[in-house]
Amino acid sequence: MKYLNKVAPITLSFWLMKVVATTLGETLGDFISMTLNYGYVVGLAITLVILVVALLIQLNAKEYEPVKYWFVIIGTTTLGTEISDFIDRTLHMGYLFGSIILALCLVASLLFWYRKYKNLEVYPIVEKKKELLFWIAVLFSNSLGTAFGDFLSDNLGLSYLHGAMVTGSIIILVVLLHYFTKLNQILLFWIAFIFTRPFGATFGDFLTKPFAKGGLELSTLYASLCSLVLMTIMIAIAHKKKA
Repeated sequence: MKYLNKVAPITLSFWLMKVVATTLGETLGDFISMTLNYGYVVGLAITLVILVVALLIQLNAKEYEPVKYWFVIIGTTTLGTEISDFIDRTLHMGYLFGSIILALCLVASLLFWYRKYKNLEVYPIVEKKKELLFWIAVLFSNSLGTAFGDFLSDNLGLSYLHGAMVTGSIIILVVLLHYFTKLNQILLFWIAFIFTRPFGATFGDFLTKPFAKGGLELSTLYASLCSLVLMTIMIAIAHKKKA
């Protein structure tokens, strides 16, 4: 069976969808663990099942289909929220130590990828084994981004809006480096990919956390539904462009 490219092209719409997906992952993860009061262990189990289902659907697809691809991205961002909170609040390791652990896991996955394929190219990806390595790296990067975003607000005391501004500034810097320098484009991709996660996560917290903590105190359910509607529209547009 011949397989075609399985991943999304890296365009402006890709980054916009990534930010919305990470915001959805943050609010949906909090909805499951906190609003529904399932806790972080059960929340971890639920989101793991969601990701496994999404990943099986994606891995068995013959080519890139936006709805399947972004289902997995949302799954990794939601599970990433639970992993970060589980490390901090259930295992009591803290967001700094959690960020270090997840950073080491990400580096290890990328080193394994590089050792096997002699590159870290993220587009196009055709081989299923390479695609699986891509999704493992995506999960670690999204989990790391969550932990780092929480580190900014919980450990450094930044407001959620200020945290979003810090990570947003890093993303802007990466964009400038992309267009005006000859730095390795794959390295810049992973830096941007990691930092779009805390940007989206801190924005999600800004929407849902109490006024006293610098948030807008919106319901995690309503915030998730708004992000889901926006994501659905963007996926529909992506399918129309691909057709």
